[in-house]
Parts: sequence; structure tokens; C-alpha cells
Amino acid sequence: MPSNSFLGVFAKSPLKPLEDHINLVNECAQLLTPFFERVYQLDWAGAEEIRKEISKLEKQADDIKRDLRTNLPSGLFMPINRQDILSLLTEQDKLANKAKDIAGRTIGRELQVPEPLHQSFKEYLARCLEASNQAKTAINELDELLEAGFRGREVNLVEKMIEKLDAIEDDTDSLQIHLRKGLMNIEAQLNPVDVMFLYKTIEWVGELADVAERVGSRLEMMLPG
Repeated sequence: MPSNSFLGVFAKSPLKPLEDHINLVNECAQLLTPFFERVYQLDWAGAEEIRKEISKLEKQADDIKRDLRTNLPSGLFMPINRQDILSLLTEQDKLANKAKDIAGRTIGRELQVPEPLHQSFKEYLARCLEASNQAKTAINELDELLEAGFRGREVNLVEKMIEKLDAIEDDTDSLQIHLRKGLMNIEAQLNPVDVMFLYKTIEWVGELADVAERVGSRLEMMLPG
């Protein structure tokens, strides 16, 4: 059977919900930018509205996840197996969960980001979210990969996307070190409990990039060796 007729075997591609899911979880994560803009301004009501939107999108992503897990056939006539799809789905889901946790914890304590850290925190968050966006871009090539039979130029394109994702994640490690040093320099002036939560929040934001990289790694495992 020609590779481009794989999609004709199914009423709809089982990979399309995977793409829909990554689009939603990335949208969920990207809302952390306007969320923290409200936090910098101590606009807790505005931040809460965005937190609710993050939670709403996370639930929508959960609906797609449950539907895909329930309806994905066990015998897929494709170059990838069912377990690979489900493992990728599990990693993707962690992006939305982490974004929801970050927003919830910040709102729960009305945790302020000290003004001297605003610029470095913005740069760090932006780079971590760039990793999420790059993961989304790579996953959205799945249907094209399937139509190409996971061969040829499409595979090379996705491999380059994953390489870029790895480079972005490396950058976030350096930015995290810089941000943590900045916090260490002023932590004596802050509430010790808030300092503890700030360090944890910095770690959780970094995990967005870590999860995005794992999404890329899962996708890479599906490519021919």
C-alpha cells in the first residue's frame, strides 16, 4: 500500500488529535506570559482571570487525551505503534499540567517576583515557552511524516526542529543559573518562605523546557534510525 494512503485506512488520522492536543497545551503554557505580567503589576484579580483560562484549556486538553486513549485502535497500520503515540501524549500533557500548577501556586500565595528580577525572569520564561512552542511546531509535522511514510526530506526537517529544541533547552539551563544567582543576591531582603517558593517556581518554569525537550525526544524515537 502506498505510504500516502495510510490515512485512508481510518475515518480520521489518529495523529490529528495528538496535534490538536499539543496546540492546546502550548496555548495553555503561553498564557503564563500575560499571567506573570499581571503578577509583576500585583494585579491579582487580572492574574486570577488568566489562571482560570489556563485551567479551562488544561481541561480541554484532558478531554482530548481521554478521547484519544479510549478510541485509539490497538492494531494501527502505521510506521509507529500505539504505545509510542500514548507515550508522546503523556509527555505533552505535562506541559499543561505544569503551567496550571505554576499559575495556581503563584496565585495561592500571591507570590511576588521581586522587581530586580523582572527582566531576567521575563527572559527566562520567554525562552522556556519558546521550547514549548518549538515542540508544538515539531509535533504538527506528524501528519506530513505519516504521509511521507516517515522517510525522506520530512524526516530531516523534523530532526532539525528537534535539534533546535535541544539548543533552546540548553539556553534555559544557563538562564536559570543566572536567575537563581540574582535571587541569591537579594534573598536576605525577602521573606524566607517566599524565597523558598520563588526558587521552586523558577525550577517549575524550567521544567516547561525540560518537558518540551522530552516531547521532542519521544518524537525522535519514532523516526527511523
